[in-house]
Amino acid sequence: MTTPVIRLLKTQLEGEVEIDYITKQAHVSILDLNPHLNRVIGIQKHVSEVAQVLREANYDYVIDLHNNLRSRQVKRATKALTFTIEKRNLAKWIYVRTKKEWLPIGHFTERCIAAVKSLGIVDDEKGLDFFIPKDKEISIQSLPERFHNGYVAYAIGGKMEGKVLPTRKIIELCENIEKPIVLLGGKEDAVRGFEISQRTERHVWNTCGKLDLQQSASFIKQAEVIITHDTGLMHIAAALEKRIISLWFATTPQLGFSPWRPGSGSVMIEADCEKRPTSKLGNRGFNDGCVFNVDLEKVVKEVNA
Repeated sequence: MTTPVIRLLKTQLEGEVEIDYITKQAHVSILDLNPHLNRVIGIQKHVSEVAQVLREANYDYVIDLHNNLRSRQVKRATKALTFTIEKRNLAKWIYVRTKKEWLPIGHFTERCIAAVKSLGIVDDEKGLDFFIPKDKEISIQSLPERFHNGYVAYAIGGKMEGKVLPTRKIIELCENIEKPIVLLGGKEDAVRGFEISQRTERHVWNTCGKLDLQQSASFIKQAEVIITHDTGLMHIAAALEKRIISLWFATTPQLGFSPWRPGSGSVMIEADCEKRPTSKLGNRGFNDGCVFNVDLEKVVKEVNA
């Protein structure tokens, strides 16, 4: 979701621009192929692991798009001119508790771009970036024959339980979709993915826990449409300009993390529950099941549209 800022800095700042990106090691692969970056610096837990590298780089600017303890440590290490995103935590806190947006929150990517506005950067309206290496591209022909004429991709995961449709409802949804479905998710989704595929017979293919991120992105790239929870694969689908049917439970798009400029025909389907959003992260307030009251028939109609 920060990739537009990388592209805009590279293409709009005058002169020869070199950009390094620092993130957790687990996320380095997301950026490895980004042509606008000179270097991706990974850390396991602490900025101190690379503090000497940061000091020796002699950066002119630090663009802080996280605004947390670690990013403040980066700024201290570099001693460069800094530009920092507005997190709007107070606005989110008020919205979660009152269900009204008394203060503006805005989309996260929009706020990222606003953070560098004083450098003369303007939005190019080109959306997010995600690059898939050729050796990670997966041919549809490797799937069973019934998938060769097109399929629906369903990203069944979510970092917090309140963002994930219960398994029985995913099964019900899949049973009512006539098109072949490829389930996408990480190792943490493998057991659930296996259960769903076993319960929905031959038209659901489970890849959860079997693919890396770029391989999952390859399946997204080739799908007719993506069904997804509020999760990282949703943003990759937006970067690939796919038609997205995003499902919202404990969280809401108003918190600033809806798909940024997805493909034509994309829709956001929210659960019918007055308690939403129950928390900023989707980690509380979902136990009574109210947040999962989503119209599955509407999802099926959108898939078939």
